[in-house]
Amino acid sequence: MFTLFLILAFFFVFLNGLNDSANIVATVISSRALKPRAALLLTALGEFVGPFLFGVAVARSLGADLFDAASVSIEMLIAALLGALLWRLFTWYLGIPASSSHALMGGLIGAALAATGLAAIQLPGLGKIVLALLISPPLGLVAGYLVTRLVFLLARGATPRINRSFQRLQLITSFGLALGHGSNDAQKTMGILVLGLLAAGQLNEFNVPTWVLVSSAAGMALGTAFGGWRVIRTLGGRIMKVRPVHGFAAQLGGLGVMWGAAFLGGPVSLTQVMSSSIMGAGAAQRLKGVRWQVGQEMLAAWLLTIPVSGLIAAGCYWIIMAL
Repeated sequence: MFTLFLILAFFFVFLNGLNDSANIVATVISSRALKPRAALLLTALGEFVGPFLFGVAVARSLGADLFDAASVSIEMLIAALLGALLWRLFTWYLGIPASSSHALMGGLIGAALAATGLAAIQLPGLGKIVLALLISPPLGLVAGYLVTRLVFLLARGATPRINRSFQRLQLITSFGLALGHGSNDAQKTMGILVLGLLAAGQLNEFNVPTWVLVSSAAGMALGTAFGGWRVIRTLGGRIMKVRPVHGFAAQLGGLGVMWGAAFLGGPVSLTQVMSSSIMGAGAAQRLKGVRWQVGQEMLAAWLLTIPVSGLIAAGCYWIIMAL
């Protein structure tokens, strides 16, 4: 069972990188700052380096603060990962930019409720995570809007050649965003792996071994290098027509939210942050320039993710225990 748990955990972090790479490179590609393969490789490098720079605050929030380790079993974690993976594979196939963070949270909560009821869940830790997930989208929207307005103010009177400068600046913001995302999302898998090691009796207290750090970072980078092309098309063109100034402003706004969350230990969703930041950047220029219907479709996917992945995880747990 432990081997199956490890396989699922590494597949989840790989799929996370595969899907969430779209949130970073979509604006870079659509604004023609970089060619697709170069953008993905630059992002993959940032995803690998990020977990080594920001500590393990997010891993601790998702592991030590959310669950009573004594109540966690390998079967529960396997069911949680299956719930998250099955939902994410479904949304990835459809090209819907749903949240891996929400899927994992739903899977963990659903599996825990099926296994022990509320006994395994520590409500203060759950409240902290839910708060981070709830406030990050509006923060991304506001950040994208304000940064775009500031950029318009500073660049007023400039010639169209300034677009080339914004394209170059996107190389910096996309790498910085990859650092923040690599830290935040790789740490989620680290937290799950440490919980599994505790449940298997291979650790006595919550700490992140070096091999867990390295393997989580490598899995995230590898998934990113392959890229989630279906979601890239959604974020890069369907929300709005992204020009270099919008790409730069949206990434800078999203970068601030992701870095803050990584330092504070808030396991936020890059999908939500960047989708909202892109909408904020578009709204700063013209409200009608944003395809709000696409945002409504994303919102519906976000609202469905936690309950659906939770129900799938609960069903998986009952099947595992029956077998």
